[in-house]
Amino acid sequence: MPFLNFYRSLNKNFVGSAQKLDTLGEYNPVYVSSFRELELQAGARLLLPVGVNDTVIPVYDDEPTSVISYALVSPDYHDKLSDDGERPKEGGESLASLQFFDSVNFQSVHSFDETISESYRSLGSTDDSILSMSGSRTSLVLDPFSYTKALHVRVSFEDNGPLGRVKYTVICYYAKRFEALRRICCPSEVDFVRSLSRCKKWGAQGGKSNVFFAKTLDDRFIIKQVTKTELESFIKFAPGYFNYLSESTGTGSPTCLAKILGIYQVTSKHLKGGKESRIDVLVMENLLFGRNVTTLYDLKGSSRSRYNPDSNGSNKVLLDQNLIEAMPTSPIFVGNKAKRLLERAVWNDTSFLASIDVMDYSLLVGVDEEKHELVLGIIDFMRQYTWDKHLETWVKASGILGGPKNASPTVISPKQYKKRFRKAMTTYFLMVPDQWSPPTIIPSKSQTDLCEEKTQVGTSVE
Repeated sequence: MPFLNFYRSLNKNFVGSAQKLDTLGEYNPVYVSSFRELELQAGARLLLPVGVNDTVIPVYDDEPTSVISYALVSPDYHDKLSDDGERPKEGGESLASLQFFDSVNFQSVHSFDETISESYRSLGSTDDSILSMSGSRTSLVLDPFSYTKALHVRVSFEDNGPLGRVKYTVICYYAKRFEALRRICCPSEVDFVRSLSRCKKWGAQGGKSNVFFAKTLDDRFIIKQVTKTELESFIKFAPGYFNYLSESTGTGSPTCLAKILGIYQVTSKHLKGGKESRIDVLVMENLLFGRNVTTLYDLKGSSRSRYNPDSNGSNKVLLDQNLIEAMPTSPIFVGNKAKRLLERAVWNDTSFLASIDVMDYSLLVGVDEEKHELVLGIIDFMRQYTWDKHLETWVKASGILGGPKNASPTVISPKQYKKRFRKAMTTYFLMVPDQWSPPTIIPSKSQTDLCEEKTQVGTSVE
């Protein structure tokens, strides 16, 4: 009898389970997306070959940084860098120096948390290295700067996915030198590539119209389109730029230049139809990353056309006249130590920029009221003083196109711009004196400035 009851219960459960299985068996999937169809829906090219260390980078046609990111992990790029590194110039560092540089400065992904505060140090900190280049662990002297078989690396690849067949070409200008710079300024090359893999368009306030601006999705880097003239200027003064950062890092000399970490030309050609697009972009650090900036200034040291009447609202960039207008009621106070470091950094950077005939740069200043700090850096230093800038200076100074004649134009010679910029930045930031403060703060002059003064004195005596 117990066995009969067990049999009946087992049979009852089996019938119920069988009915459930029948229901499951009656389900026929209407549609299962293939990988190619998923690629088409997402707008990403997912079928490209994997990069070095099995790195997978999807490419988006409307995000040039994703193309750059893929190029930086491609075997072709790494092969060309390796070939370049094996042939030092005469008198250059040995390959052992290159290997030492790699072992010292290449930070792993796992050490990101430990180095993030050092690598992305705010320029507004009151630390001794308030305005010094972040990550000054090793000078760029131990970098592969002398390995110049190919200054620029060209990488090409194709994709023949459902989005159409496209050929991409990326030119990495001064690839080896920028890689060396990134190993000092960034936690790791992997993190840099990861950041560039996605970006979003960004309507930068105060930027030129019809110029492509973007931010990486993690907000670490800013991507800006550069004109042909700006690109040509940078290619000319790039060796001086790298040498200046090398010396600043090696000696601990303060600098507040916003670091440009790469310049690239991205070309995409749709083989069906022949449509081709080309863009030159620079990648620079986002000075405001991780900051709660309530007020933002773009300062040139000029009063001509330097006022933003629409000062209300978020993300509004204020100009020189806005700061001067606010100084009686809301001045920017800094401590004695910070003031001296700021002046030294501005003094050093303007001496360098004048030496390479660059002008029209700005000091970007963000007020972080939450941390009671200033975040600042010199930006827009890609333009040299060429004949068209000479003409612009003359037109603005004459007042033909309007504007007060007694106000100096924003575009003047590099030496004049340097002097005006220094004077204005000293005036804009008011020092809070302490018991150790001298009556006046006179920034130490660079060797270049001292030589200039001696030359001028000698000329006047004659």
